[in-house]
Amino acid sequence: MSAHIGQGKSHNGAMPDKVDIEALIRADHRDPFSVLGAHSDGGDGMYVRAYLPNALSVQVLAKDGGHPLATLELGEVPGFFVGHVAQRQNYLLKVQWAGGEQISEDPYSYGELLGEMDLYLFAEGNHRDLGNAFGAQFLELDGVQGVRFAVWAPNARRVSVVGDFNVWDGRRHPMRQRYPSGVWELFIPGLQPGEPYKYEILGQHGILPLKADPVALCTELPPSTASRVAKPLAFQWDDQEWLQGRGERHAIGAPQSIYELHAGSWMCELDEAGEVVRSYNWHELADRLIPYVQKMGFTHIELLPIMEHPFGGSWGYQPLSQFAPSARYGTPEDFAAFINACHKAEIGVILDWVPAHFPTDEHGLARFDGTALYEYDNPLEGFHQDWDTLIYNLGRTEVHGFMIASAVHWLKNFHIDGLRVDAVASMLYRDYSRKAGEWIPNKHGGRENLEAIDFLRHLNDVVALEAPGALVIAEESTAWPGVSQPTQEGGLGFSYKWNMGWMHDTLNYIQNDPIHRGHHHSEMSFGLIYAFSEHFVLPISHDEVVHGKHSLIDKMPGDRWQKFANLRAYLTFMWAHPGKKLLFMGCEFGQWREWNHDHQLDWYLTQYSEHLGVQKLVADLNRLYRDIPALHQQDCLPQGFQWLIGDDATNSVFAWLRWSAEGEAVLVVANFTPVPREAYRVGIPFAGRWQEVLNSDADLYAGSNYGNGGAVIAEEVASHGQPLSLSLNLPPLGVLILRPEGGV
Repeated sequence: MSAHIGQGKSHNGAMPDKVDIEALIRADHRDPFSVLGAHSDGGDGMYVRAYLPNALSVQVLAKDGGHPLATLELGEVPGFFVGHVAQRQNYLLKVQWAGGEQISEDPYSYGELLGEMDLYLFAEGNHRDLGNAFGAQFLELDGVQGVRFAVWAPNARRVSVVGDFNVWDGRRHPMRQRYPSGVWELFIPGLQPGEPYKYEILGQHGILPLKADPVALCTELPPSTASRVAKPLAFQWDDQEWLQGRGERHAIGAPQSIYELHAGSWMCELDEAGEVVRSYNWHELADRLIPYVQKMGFTHIELLPIMEHPFGGSWGYQPLSQFAPSARYGTPEDFAAFINACHKAEIGVILDWVPAHFPTDEHGLARFDGTALYEYDNPLEGFHQDWDTLIYNLGRTEVHGFMIASAVHWLKNFHIDGLRVDAVASMLYRDYSRKAGEWIPNKHGGRENLEAIDFLRHLNDVVALEAPGALVIAEESTAWPGVSQPTQEGGLGFSYKWNMGWMHDTLNYIQNDPIHRGHHHSEMSFGLIYAFSEHFVLPISHDEVVHGKHSLIDKMPGDRWQKFANLRAYLTFMWAHPGKKLLFMGCEFGQWREWNHDHQLDWYLTQYSEHLGVQKLVADLNRLYRDIPALHQQDCLPQGFQWLIGDDATNSVFAWLRWSAEGEAVLVVANFTPVPREAYRVGIPFAGRWQEVLNSDADLYAGSNYGNGGAVIAEEVASHGQPLSLSLNLPPLGVLILRPEGGV
């Protein structure tokens, strides 16, 4: 370390101007480095100044040898120490406190820390590695271990790092401001990983509530709100084979079946009374979840947001630490180990990610430096009425870059396979959920949020470069064109879009009593009109099984038997329909209760035949979906789907063919009434025996086992525009999947 020798203003060399000392005492000095640390005496020596409130004495020691160089004198101002060292050299401060002695380098002996390129890229909105530049970085500087802090607060009058290490006293570690970026920085020697810290910020109108670090890599366990110094992520990854093959697994012609789950409530540790004792950590979760996902045949899991969030009841959708995995489930290393274990088991991991809005908690981003920094200032732009949250001002380059860097952080540092971007519709429209007069048009007078559109396109372009093969999936509920179209063609550039229209229509249909379904027949077929306009994921997500909407099985009409039959038929219809699949935890075995984030799933239900039957069905659907190319290969292409019967509203029957790229066919026939239909004729393109590869009414799934004995022979009777046909027994509230024998 080379002592940073400043040119302090003074009357007699040793003492700074009175106005500077008073500003330090008031903790509103804009440039503490101009006063504190080592300053030239005009010759070969230096004056050393330290402001250490409540210190008893301070000595200057030689860095080499540790021998005393000077005792700093306590001036008229309590806590302000000054002394002279005859020869400029590297030094240590030996501070005597009431509670003991401390020897360390002087934080104010260091020069500027962040490089000009870091500051330039940050200001430009294009620093993609903020997680390793800003926040609290544990590193070695000139042979000295410590923590380099950097935080953006351009409108602050003073920023200090506070924590247990300085008894949360903002006078002790004021930071240096770098112009013109508005970034504040400080290196605190000797500080170790694990230390809790926050920033004390003096805004234009006084001290603000203590702020957590926007770029914290680690946090305290909620409800505590401090950031923690993280050690550099030093996990030994063992998933190169997975990462190299990921692009093929994520191609639009590949099977993708996603199991959506909430890490804290999928399975928990219970006491003898069955009450939740605690959530499992990432290692315990991996031991239980990975074998289950393998058994069920899902290709991916999707985690509700695991970025640190203050309120557990937000399920993570109101995060405040966009770079830190929640402390609820362990350390960042624990999370990395979980991802690695999933990859070793050939399971992809998608994270829900929220760039639309953030909560108003006073320790968070809201009015971070006393001004609307991360959010729009005008509440007509910056306040989300539906969720009582604040909306990121993505038109500000630093905020734009902050969120891009968050996305890259998860994909690169944690090997995440994809991001599902939450609430995209709320980002795209300035009038989202607002009445006339409650929103501000864009510069052209329109309702589109131009800065959010630019952000989403940039996000998708950056991900393609920084994390090849990774998915970016939009939860977008409107008819915005080109969501999954490449940015070069004017689209937003997402890999996939959630098909919310399909989900709403089909759930509305299936909740109707079968006697009324004929009047709603088009709700099951309407999705095929636009099914190939985007690359779609069919989502039955957490949002559909909460807030009084009932669980998936409890949406179904009829008696107990009919409810289970309806559920099995609906899931089979979904898996046989074009589009990738997503199913929320608990739906795969027919949990009766709505999802509750404070309890684990009702696993005891799987001892009962009907629930076990649904679970077996989902596992078999996933196996068929993966193994039969016709069910996944042309998910996003119109030539992969062919209607045979779409208009039999009287019988509530649908029939279609799915085609592989090689011309292999699969026949799907659905009967959504509780009436068995004997000798129902369906046209087919190929002669010979057609194997019944799945019957949702099979006794294996706790159904009535009405079907076709495993196979049907084609008859030379033309039907439905096909040269041949099958005479089928259609099970009540059942779906059949058949294919020609010898088919792949």
